[in-house]
Amino acid sequence: MESLSLSQLNNHLSLEVKNAFPETYWVTAETSDVRVNNRHCYLEFIEKNPNTNAIVAKAKGYIWSNIFEMLQPHFEQLAGRRFDSGLKVLVKVSVDIHPVYGYGLTVYDIDPAYTLGDLQSERQKILRRLEEEGVLTLNKDLEIPPLPQRIAVISSSTAAGYEDFMNHLTNNRFGYVFYPKLFPALMQGEQTETSIISALDKIFEYRDLFDVVVIIRGGGSTSDLASFDSYLLATNCAQFPLPVITGIGHERDDTVLDFVANHRAKTPTAVADFLIGCVEETATGLFDCRSKIIESAQSFLKITGMNLRTLTSRLPLLANTLIENKKSKLEIYRLQMQNLVRRILAAQHSQLKEKESFFRLSSPKYILDKGYSITLKNGKAVKSVKELQEGDAIETILAEGKIAGTVVRLLDSD
Repeated sequence: MESLSLSQLNNHLSLEVKNAFPETYWVTAETSDVRVNNRHCYLEFIEKNPNTNAIVAKAKGYIWSNIFEMLQPHFEQLAGRRFDSGLKVLVKVSVDIHPVYGYGLTVYDIDPAYTLGDLQSERQKILRRLEEEGVLTLNKDLEIPPLPQRIAVISSSTAAGYEDFMNHLTNNRFGYVFYPKLFPALMQGEQTETSIISALDKIFEYRDLFDVVVIIRGGGSTSDLASFDSYLLATNCAQFPLPVITGIGHERDDTVLDFVANHRAKTPTAVADFLIGCVEETATGLFDCRSKIIESAQSFLKITGMNLRTLTSRLPLLANTLIENKKSKLEIYRLQMQNLVRRILAAQHSQLKEKESFFRLSSPKYILDKGYSITLKNGKAVKSVKELQEGDAIETILAEGKIAGTVVRLLDSD
């Protein structure tokens, strides 16, 4: 029986496949298990069911070094992220069966526009989700304080961007004082998301001590921006109680984090300029206010001085006029008072006359002069015979003289 070695069979299959699929083909797939070894890129291409997310197709992929060294920088520059697992790609491949590696797809070209479109689609999906949850503009709605001097900084302590930020901020030409506090975090790689969220959690504990939060990184490769398109990072920043300012070192594209931040600057230095500008704007407003106050005060003093000088020149005339008016009023008051006193005295004199007449007519002497007499017993006037008894000593007072006597007989009043 004639037999074939495995290598012979694989070579035979390889020729058959080459004959059956002699051309290259553009294929859409998702990258998985991407790794680089000796400048060659080895990966898997997979296809998932859109409903169940289950893998429905899989093939090995190879990007040999001579191709990979050209495709990788071109792709990452245009797509704005690292060539890694989990990317939707449009690749130009040939179908091969290698005697050692078996069935696989050899990559000759990659279309970054397809991946970029997918990334943009994913980015828009995250933004729509944030909007539906009502958090997309929460941080943008916060007001940056007039003097944002207490700054919580999230960055890598060794990043050039952090050093540029600090130098620009502390050595500003106005001499404004700032109080930055670094909360270290990884700014690239797979741990970027969790590291920045952890730093935000630490800042949240001391949120009353800060005015704003700054998230900055150096220039670096645009392929590291994928970490800033994270839903978890975006929703944490969007709902943070302090204004978040981003400066993650890229100019071409805005990440999801930039969309939800209160303010987005291109670079760490631009963030420092923004903060300095906020303080400068407040300072300018204060200087303008001071100038207006001084101007108003000077104008007020000038007008007041003029009024005082005018008043001083008119004061003697006003005083004389006032004195004359007072004299006239006093004279009128004197005459009115004099007339009033006269009327009061006349009324009082009339009342005294009436009382004098009443007292005169009511006096005992007046009555005695009329021919009447007063009988006394023990010095008290007798008003009734019932007060007397026979034998009582009595005294009778006449208009002229007195009569002493004794009661001999009492007569009835009838």
